[in-house]
Amino acid sequence: MEIVARIENDYDEKFGVPRQAGLAADTLSRIIVEPAFRIREAFRGIEACSHIWLIWGFSENEARGWTPTVRPPQMGGNERLGVFATRSPFRPNGLGISAVKLVRVTLDDPDGAFLTVSGADLMNGTPIYDIKPYIPLADAIPDAADVLAGKRVKGRLAVVCDKSRLADLSEDEQAGLLETLSLDPRPAYQDDPERIYGILYAGQNIRFKVAGGVLTVL
Repeated sequence: MEIVARIENDYDEKFGVPRQAGLAADTLSRIIVEPAFRIREAFRGIEACSHIWLIWGFSENEARGWTPTVRPPQMGGNERLGVFATRSPFRPNGLGISAVKLVRVTLDDPDGAFLTVSGADLMNGTPIYDIKPYIPLADAIPDAADVLAGKRVKGRLAVVCDKSRLADLSEDEQAGLLETLSLDPRPAYQDDPERIYGILYAGQNIRFKVAGGVLTVL
């Protein structure tokens, strides 16, 4: 397979990236199209799509191989499930799939061709192998069920952060960071109120604690 694009966003490391697409709905990313595919005709009509599918690669896990069973963090990290019943990144073929909102199509920018999307769950620099339209008639199944239904253990956190700490971030970056933190980046099995966690976001080292459903940026 050929890489057709790479994602560009503020998620500088794996820790902190939303666990599914659409959870951080206001967080923006750019899909930077590779030079060989910067052909206007290849994108004809895409502006009519409200959402698109991204087929992408777990590039940070290429050397780690796969395991037949995994422990999904959303179930507390204690129960094992088959890899094909989960979205674990440790797969025989390291492919991910994400439905994201298409915000803007830019094909004639001096920086090249790119798509602006929101709600992506990909780390900065992740390779993208295909882009497809999201088709509600075929892709939306309202009564669908999955093995994790009713077992996800985390909700959103309240986030407390002194505005002065956000001075080096743009408004979009601030909104994306606060939304990302509210999703609780910690593994589900960790709940030590004294432990200091950290994520790299938009070039900043963000340190925080969590206690009683409140995340405080330090």
